[in-house]
Amino acid sequence: MTTVMCLPLVTSVVLWLAGAPLGRWLPPATAVRLLTTAALVTALATGFVLAVAAFDAAAQLRPVAALGHWSALAVRTGGGMSAIIGVLAGLTVSVLFGAGLRRMARCGWDLALAAQTCRRLGPGVAGLVVVDDQHADAYAVPGIRGRVVVSTAMLRALPAPERRVLLAHENAHLAHRHHLYVQLADLAAAANPLLRPLATAVSIGVERWADEIAATEVGDRHLAARALARAGLARTAAAPRRAPTTAIALGAVNRGVGDRVRALLAGPPRRRRGLAGALTALVLVTVSAAAQTAYNTEHRFEQAQAAYLVTR
Repeated sequence: MTTVMCLPLVTSVVLWLAGAPLGRWLPPATAVRLLTTAALVTALATGFVLAVAAFDAAAQLRPVAALGHWSALAVRTGGGMSAIIGVLAGLTVSVLFGAGLRRMARCGWDLALAAQTCRRLGPGVAGLVVVDDQHADAYAVPGIRGRVVVSTAMLRALPAPERRVLLAHENAHLAHRHHLYVQLADLAAAANPLLRPLATAVSIGVERWADEIAATEVGDRHLAARALARAGLARTAAAPRRAPTTAIALGAVNRGVGDRVRALLAGPPRRRRGLAGALTALVLVTVSAAAQTAYNTEHRFEQAQAAYLVTR
């Protein structure tokens, strides 16, 4: 593979190493948007260069060259892939493409279930549905008109000011479509497992993003931190329940509650424009590498077709 074709693979490794730190260092809203974009671009670019490598190796076979009307010798001497690299690339991209399709189908199914859940819950009051349940829980169910679901036990566990934080947090998930970022990042990670740390960072990032919005709305970061900690403790005090697959919960134990509390108490996040710019530049380089690969491949096959016509 050429150096240009290897760049998306290098980007995958860089993001695998830097995904978690980037999620912590960047402001939550910036981190979620940039990391989701980086994951999608990298997954697509990586899949593209692997597919090109597999096609390049296959194009050197005489039957394939005859069908395509190009010279197999010209493809080979013009920098064609070796058979071993082509087979490995073909197998890899086939497996990853299948994993991506399965994840896409799962995302569609989850969204359909969320819409069905919203219809079953009914309109509620301003999108809020209170369920009589002894298990303390609160989560947002996405949809065209999403719902915030809160149990009576959770309402009893929180003082009135902290309930405002809870509702502001869950409404932020719905208003900013956080579930879409999570699902897109998960889709990219399914198509490129090296991007799994980015998907995890996005999942945590949407929670921190909603925390920041809630803290801004109530005007008190310490109050928001107390509400988050109390909700997390209340949620874990009872036996665990399974929320809808697409639900996003305020006090979910797998969303780093302790780190989120510390982030709230540390003050508003810094912008870190240099770091955001570096990540944006990495995404642009990856896009450029895929575009250059497409251009180089097209140019080589045009030459191979010209060589084929000469020999006719």
